[in-house]
Amino acid sequence: MEAEWLRFPRQRQVLFIVLFWGITLTAPGFGLYLVTEELERGSFVANLAKDLGLTEGELAARDARVVSDDNKQHLLLDSHSGDLFTNEKLDRETLCGSLEPCMLYFQILLDNPFQIHRAELRIEDINDHSPVFQDKEMVLKILENTAKGATFQLERAQDPDGGLNSIQKYVINPSPFFHIKITESEEGLIYPELVLDKALDWEEQREMILTLTALDGGSPPKSGTTTVRIMVIDVNDNAPQFEKALYETQVKESSPIGSLIVKVSAGDADSGINGEVSYSFFDVSEDIRANFQINPSSGEIILKALLDYELVKSYKINVKAIDGGSLSGKCTIFVQVLDTNDNPPELIMSSLSNYVAENAPETILAVFRIRDRDSGVNGKMICSIQDDLPFLLKPSSENFHILLTEGGLDRESTAEYNVTITVTDLGSPRLKTEHTIRVLVSDVNDNAPTFTQTSYTLFIRENNSPGLHLGTVSATDRDAGTNAQVTYSLLPPRDPHLALTSLVSIHAEQGHLFALQALDFEALRAFEFRVGAADAGSPALSSEALVRVVVVDDNDHAPLVLYPPAPNGSAPCPELVPRAAEEGYLVSKVVAVDGDAGQNAWLSYQLLKATEPGLFRVWAHNGEVRTARPLGERDAAQHRLVVLVQDHGEPALSASVTLHVLLVDGFSQPYLPRPEGARDEAQADWLTVYLVIALASVSSLFLCSVLLFVALRLCRRRRAAWEGGCSVTEGHFPGHFVGVSGTGTLSQSYQYEVCLTGGSEASEFKFLNPIVPNIQAPDPESNSEESSNFRNSFGFNIQ
Repeated sequence: MEAEWLRFPRQRQVLFIVLFWGITLTAPGFGLYLVTEELERGSFVANLAKDLGLTEGELAARDARVVSDDNKQHLLLDSHSGDLFTNEKLDRETLCGSLEPCMLYFQILLDNPFQIHRAELRIEDINDHSPVFQDKEMVLKILENTAKGATFQLERAQDPDGGLNSIQKYVINPSPFFHIKITESEEGLIYPELVLDKALDWEEQREMILTLTALDGGSPPKSGTTTVRIMVIDVNDNAPQFEKALYETQVKESSPIGSLIVKVSAGDADSGINGEVSYSFFDVSEDIRANFQINPSSGEIILKALLDYELVKSYKINVKAIDGGSLSGKCTIFVQVLDTNDNPPELIMSSLSNYVAENAPETILAVFRIRDRDSGVNGKMICSIQDDLPFLLKPSSENFHILLTEGGLDRESTAEYNVTITVTDLGSPRLKTEHTIRVLVSDVNDNAPTFTQTSYTLFIRENNSPGLHLGTVSATDRDAGTNAQVTYSLLPPRDPHLALTSLVSIHAEQGHLFALQALDFEALRAFEFRVGAADAGSPALSSEALVRVVVVDDNDHAPLVLYPPAPNGSAPCPELVPRAAEEGYLVSKVVAVDGDAGQNAWLSYQLLKATEPGLFRVWAHNGEVRTARPLGERDAAQHRLVVLVQDHGEPALSASVTLHVLLVDGFSQPYLPRPEGARDEAQADWLTVYLVIALASVSSLFLCSVLLFVALRLCRRRRAAWEGGCSVTEGHFPGHFVGVSGTGTLSQSYQYEVCLTGGSEASEFKFLNPIVPNIQAPDPESNSEESSNFRNSFGFNIQ
């Protein structure tokens, strides 16, 4: 039993390591956990809350998360319970290969405050792989004169398991010629050697087949077998010898496929076939066979695949030289892989927040880790962001960095930032990695609505229809969302007498202003009020603007004549003009007003109709009626003027007034002075009697004149007929008047005018002496409008 223990030194080492780790894991502390490989997903590992001294709710509050060094989510943390579970089946051979112990390093990240706890997870091996030989058959050529005790090294089997589960021993089927001897390398690997126990005889037995079995230390143990074919060769007493037992070389990881790594050379003193040497790999892993190949004839080792310094930094290659007599020699080639800057830096985001309030203080936006798989200066990194951004980049431990805001932001200035994190290594040439983070600034209600104008002036024509759109006020808010939704309202007027709510209304959302009733320019020419704009934020912000509504006049009033006044059922008094009046004599002045304003109230005067055109004219701007030329004896005594007063509106409105003008001789005062004091009724009666007598006398005289005129006409015609035998034509009265003259016509008449004012205390009258020359009257028998107007304008008319 003691001999068996001494024979397997590797078993003692493994047992020692297991005992050491067992003692270590039972020691109190934090940072090292143990699991067995191939556990089902969701297997419990540990309670981190208990190990960190935190409560279950504190892990969730501090946003705890687990980050592995290889950037893979091997573990899953329940932040509410604090339990740590496996997120997948852990295969020790995949994660660690032949490394022992197999450790998985990870960090626990905590926020508020930010902390990093480093931990390790050891993955214990289970016996889930059987030993496997690379070759299904190994061929050994042994000289028949080989001495007893000679050893022949065999290829070892491969077992990915570690510890006791790896290969522990080799056995062969019983044979009188050979037994197995176990040797151990410096790396702790065991190799099988075939030991010759009995001399071979080529003539007696030329070939033997043995079965080599590799056993691991599992329970139950697993095994793998291969066939060892032994060919007995005739005498060959010189084995090949390499120039060097150890070759050392270096190769860059960026070397192309087909590059020559090294050339080995071995010599053999024998001649003939026993001196011919061929080269091959001996006891190498599949990784070496996948990356290198050897030329059997020349001994050149060629690069078969691209190398990666970050995966394997060096290779140890065993090369065997075999001569024609199956004697062999071996050497070792140590290939060191040189690093080149062929890996750009990596940025691994641990936590990220894309939104930040614009009034928020210093806020953490992202936590990330950087790494570079290169080594030396090629693996040193610099991390930076743009200089013109309001953000800071702070380094932490374990190559972690924190991106945070420098202070409060202003969404109205910049609503979105694109932060580019640049990680650059210091290799040659330098490689860099960029990662862009989009940061959106969320809005707070820090801007009041702003009107496009501080004051608005709106115009509306009077007599508008109710509901007419007056105009629109507009306000904008630099905020966003509900903070930018503006609502309009009418503010209480400063004038308490202004019924604003009955005049205008406003659309709460669009700011349209409407008139609620028809406006009258003559009643209200303008009014002012204030409009408020409030946003929907919390608290709401508001502003106001002044609105002035100006009522525009419409031409809805015709001119009104003040002078001469319109008669109330009685005949109007005429305007008396002396016949001696020169050109430009002021006859009268029409005075008119217009209730409108501006152009609608600008009045112009024109003579619309006259008894004798060209005798009078009206000044267009002031309404003065003047003579257009000097008056003559032949001008009619009575004139009727129609004056048109017109405004300048659209359309124009007008009014007319009729003036009666009487031409008189020897007239100095247009009217007699009004008597002062009251007259008694008796005096009024006497004056009436005197007036009737005077009128009767004048009428009688007029009739006599008419009869005399007729007689003279008849006598003259008879005389002319008698003397000249000429035919006498029937006479007639020319024109509208009857006159007596040397030509046989009456061109003069006597006219009196009496104007009485009813209802006065004393009768007012104007008595004129008979005017003989240049007075013409209308034909009393004529039915013309002029004659009728003449008779209606005077109480009586004597001709």
